[in-house]
Amino acid sequence: MNILVIIPARGGSKGIPHKNVKELNGKPLICYSIDAARQLTTDENICVSTDDDVIIKVCRGLWLESSF
Repeated sequence: MNILVIIPARGGSKGIPHKNVKELNGKPLICYSIDAARQLTTDENICVSTDDDVIIKVCRGLWLESSF
């Protein structure tokens, strides 16, 4: 069975601006969603959908770190 995980991550937030890249216990909040997705499937089956360049940079950094 193949699993596709889609993680929506809006850049604009009225309550907490840029909340997806705010650090919680030393890592950006979006990392927790990606880590949970990695428990289910491989990186090739994980898609982060965002409109924010900062979130894109953080996610790309996570994928580069995991490839070593």
